[in-house]
Amino acid sequence: MPKTPDLKTPGDVLDFWFSEQMQPHWFAKSDVVDKDIAARFSDTYEEAHAGRLDHWMDDRDSALALVIVLDQFPRNIHRGGPRSFESNDLALRHARTALDKGYDAGQPAERRQFLYLPFMHSEDLADQERSVTLYEALGNDSSLHFAREHRDIVARFGRFPHRNAILDRDSSADEAEFLKTHSGF
Repeated sequence: MPKTPDLKTPGDVLDFWFSEQMQPHWFAKSDVVDKDIAARFSDTYEEAHAGRLDHWMDDRDSALALVIVLDQFPRNIHRGGPRSFESNDLALRHARTALDKGYDAGQPAERRQFLYLPFMHSEDLADQERSVTLYEALGNDSSLHFAREHRDIVARFGRFPHRNAILDRDSSADEAEFLKTHSGF
């Protein structure tokens, strides 16, 4: 008999992600946090990646939860492997839809930044430009700095060179030189 997925609700995702305990780990690597997210949310991630949670796009809080599940959680669950980037396009599609629906309006900046991150994670320059515009409007200097840095890398290389080894892509000589001083984010 197949295992029934342990699906979490959008509220579960948001309560976890925006908890005081989790916030210090948003942009830091931690094996403990990676294992915790994998244990709690792997089934939810797999369902979302398969498109079976698209109904979460029906309201702004659920949409934010879906974007976090698709954009942030694979970076924890599959850190260092190609699956960490496998749902980038899906997260970006849902982030675009959320913005088109105005789901970011009225949200606190700490929440909006996670609706905007799929644009920063894209290897498309137009998405990177939109990321910078979104983070300029957000008014967080640190986030804006990272948005500009991501954009500049994609403008220079057309992609993120630090993903090359993980995704089995060859690096150009210029990328290899860049990687000597910039290991990624």
